[in-house]
Amino acid sequence: MIDVTRHTVLIGAAAGFGEIDATGPAQAAPPLGGMEPLNSTDGVFTPSKGWGIQKFSFSNPEPSIQFAGLLFAFEVISFENNFGIDPLAVTIERRIDRVRMAGTRLRWAGGQETKAGLVSAELRLTAAGAIEWAVEAAIDAPIKAIKTIVRGLPRGRISLAAEAWCDFGDDEQVFEYPALGGGMATPLAVVEGHDKRFWGISALQTEVRPARFAFLPGPDGYKTELVYEPGAWERPQAATTCKWRIVAAPDFASVAKTHFDWVAKSWQLPDFQQRSDAPDWMKKLALVLSLHGQHWTGYVHNDFDQQLEILRWTAKQIDPRNVMVFLNGWDGRYYWDYPRFEVGARTGGEVAFARLVRKAKTLGYRIAVMFGSNVARRNDPGFPKIADARLRDGNGDFFPANYVDWDGDRKGDGFMVFMNLAVASWRNHLRERIASIVSRFAIDAYFLDICGLWENNYDGDMLVGTRQLVDELAQRFPGVAPIAEMQYDAQMGFIPMSHVPRYSLYPQANFGVVASFNHLSFPAPGGGSTGIHEYGFGRYHPVILDQPQIPTITFVDDTFTTQREAVMSDIATAKQRFAARGGRT
Repeated sequence: MIDVTRHTVLIGAAAGFGEIDATGPAQAAPPLGGMEPLNSTDGVFTPSKGWGIQKFSFSNPEPSIQFAGLLFAFEVISFENNFGIDPLAVTIERRIDRVRMAGTRLRWAGGQETKAGLVSAELRLTAAGAIEWAVEAAIDAPIKAIKTIVRGLPRGRISLAAEAWCDFGDDEQVFEYPALGGGMATPLAVVEGHDKRFWGISALQTEVRPARFAFLPGPDGYKTELVYEPGAWERPQAATTCKWRIVAAPDFASVAKTHFDWVAKSWQLPDFQQRSDAPDWMKKLALVLSLHGQHWTGYVHNDFDQQLEILRWTAKQIDPRNVMVFLNGWDGRYYWDYPRFEVGARTGGEVAFARLVRKAKTLGYRIAVMFGSNVARRNDPGFPKIADARLRDGNGDFFPANYVDWDGDRKGDGFMVFMNLAVASWRNHLRERIASIVSRFAIDAYFLDICGLWENNYDGDMLVGTRQLVDELAQRFPGVAPIAEMQYDAQMGFIPMSHVPRYSLYPQANFGVVASFNHLSFPAPGGGSTGIHEYGFGRYHPVILDQPQIPTITFVDDTFTTQREAVMSDIATAKQRFAARGGRT
């Protein structure tokens, strides 16, 4: 056993982690071979005072090591059980700026049985005053996840992925990157402690993998669980987590900058104005017109001839060369006719669609067309050819897509299924459908609906599949740009425009890299219809001069006939904003 009494170190005075004391008298080692004998219920409200997350119904041993004023514990999780470190089979080595722990035997959850395996971690203090570490694990079974448990972080309100602050009070919470529904667009959580310092927790990734952040409150602070998953398609019996980092600073911007500097380097994110994959017109946009065609039910908001009338009128209000036209519901019933991606008959058919695009481009508009990147209707006649690409989670079960009530029966409908771009059959199908529309109608950009979905799954890396699709289309159609929906950080390196802005508390990380406009469900002037999207009605928000995202006007069934004054006002403000920005997006 390595003598851990020689170096008692509390590190990181500049970052607020404590003070360095490498020369003081030897301290008594914690019991159990240098590890604190903590349990899962220590330091947290048990039972929870607020909303609680699911957890074991017994106190699970969490032997922990001290470093820089915090306590760290580690677990490895298979597809069959949870395993913690056996503190009687641990070596710990301490230095001035680091500590290394290696556990050579594991214990089942509850600690009653042992298992052969290895969990090791090295925690170090960087020159900038941050704590960084990675965890290695090996067992004789596929590894599902590796967890770090951190005690000592203060309680306070939390910002996830540089979005708005939330005070969760006594509720226990779990958040995940890059999960689609309520997930994180970058793996950063920041706690504003009652000590008025900002504590940033980052997963420093070089490949997209799930990063979960669980916050369990106690009387004195949070017990924070940080979970990393290797690729479920890999089924490794030995794995190493991404690097994790904790940094404390007196202001939010310092924490955010530290994180996003890593993101920019890791994913090779360019400056937007210098992007070669963003065509020149995309860098000079004053306005986006979101023209809604056919609803899921078949209801038609605007057919192609009506859309052309809207564009002719708008061309008298603003230079069309600074306007992108976003066409959704052009391909039949919205979502229902995925994955055919053929021009819809009820909105006018191919002749009217070709006329719309041709005359719009003659006026100077740029045309973007919507495609579904990860969804298809399983009862479509062509589905059997792509059925092998249906998304399966890490356990091999089909990933559900029944979260939307499309037909008004007040229950989610499961007619569509999620698809996996990592699987060749679906990627090839989608590529050829996009290629057909782009080549036949001279489309300027294609929108990848739900491409922000990334699920750890049985068949392959969805980021890699998405990037392959974009690369293949770029080779065939130079200058035709992709647009993302629900974009997360790793996609910003190869998709230059996003449907929804990210990082509202640190917007330069979004708008310095990609252009963004409002979601297709952005409420239209007047009654606030969200168009063909399932949201129904919302509150209309006029364009404002200082908004960072490109002004977006939604046209539904009555927008052009009853709301022209509101539209004209929005266009006038968009022109003023554009001029104030020097003619740049």
